[in-house]
Formats: sequence, C-alpha cells, structure tokens
Amino acid sequence: MLGRAFHVLDAFSAERPRMTQSELSRRTGLPLPTVHRLCVQLAEHGALERDSEGRYEIGVRLWELGALAPRAHGLRQVAMPYLEDLYEATRENVQLIVREGLEALYVERLSARGAVAVVGRAGGRLPLHASSGGLVLLAHSGTDLLGEVLAAGLERFTPNTITSEHRLRQTLDEIRRTGFIVCREHLNIGTLAVAAPILRPTGEVVASISVVVGADADPAPLIPALRAAARGISRGLA
Repeated sequence: MLGRAFHVLDAFSAERPRMTQSELSRRTGLPLPTVHRLCVQLAEHGALERDSEGRYEIGVRLWELGALAPRAHGLRQVAMPYLEDLYEATRENVQLIVREGLEALYVERLSARGAVAVVGRAGGRLPLHASSGGLVLLAHSGTDLLGEVLAAGLERFTPNTITSEHRLRQTLDEIRRTGFIVCREHLNIGTLAVAAPILRPTGEVVASISVVVGADADPAPLIPALRAAARGISRGLA
C-alpha cells in the first residue's frame, strides 16, 4: 500500500500539478477504486489537498516533512548567505544543486525579475550530463555513476548538449582539473551557466552551485565570485 501511495504522489509534476482521480488512475495504471482510497487517505494526512473542482494537488504537509531532510535543509541553511551574496553581485539566476540518482536536484534558486529564463526550478530535476551543476557532480562521483549515466543514454536538448562518451569524459576531466565548468547553451538556447563544486572537509563533493546568465555574457567575471561562494559554503559545512 505504501508503494502504491508513492506511485500516486510520483504522478504529480510541474506540468501536471493538479489532477482528478480519473487522471491519476490513467497516469499510474492503478484501478480507480484504489486511487480513490489512496487519495482519501493521503488527503486525511495532509499529503494531498483537494480543490473546489475535485482535483488533487500535493499537500503542504509533504513540504513540511521535506524541509526536515538533513541533506537539503542543512546544506541550504549554510548556503543561503553565500547564495544571496552571489545573487546580489550578479542579479541573475543562482542555484544550489545536489545529486539524486541520475539527476541533478535543484534545492534552491534565487532569480531576479529581469534574469534570463531557465529550465530548472527549485525542487525540479535535470539530467546530470546536460546541466552545469549536474556535470560538476558527475565529475566527482566515480566511474560507476558515469557508467550508469552512459547506459541510460545522453539525451540531446540543444545542438550544444554533450551526447558523446568521448566529449563527456573530456569535459569531466576538465572540471576536475579547473574546479569549474562553463556551459553555453547546453540545456536551452539563450543561456550560459557556470558551476563549481561544494566539498565536505573530507574532500567529498556534496553539492554544486551555479549561475545562469544570457548566452552572450562573458563568463570570466562570474568565475571568481562563484568559486568564492562555493569555498564559503564548503567552509560552512566544516
């Protein structure tokens, strides 16, 4: 029953934030009576909420529980002052990213009103091979994970997306050598992203931080500020 409940919760996405029981049944493949029972129980515990039109959406109780996750909450608490400083210096998109399986999970994002539009969002996920923060995490996660990413396939999002094993390995070597990466239009046309790793005292990379600006921007002025923020967060984790 617990597995089926998570199957229902996993059916929601940024594209489908509200659904009826019939839609949930079609999305999950579960029988409608089962979906009805699960929705009622999840709503009773605050995991789902039901609007006036009978559609369900994720409940605030899940947000409350998610905020307690040490890997996200503790990291975010340490990182926020540095993210805010970086945001004030750039007035663009500043993002904090961790790895979740084969994807980059965006824990936090600060964005100015006039900043360039980006694909990622706080709480959203993007492929490791196509995002700047994801590539930084992949570069420091060992050969086993790289093998899994390659086996899953390197999906193309733009003409600049890394889709070959040779280029991916070269890029990861470069990240480990320089300590940062610049991605110009790897994920969506019109953006440039710069990312750097956040490390524990042991040297383990636990997260990455990125800045996303317009594709025509010069990344050079961003790199010192980005790396300084990453070092500050790393010291805070110590």
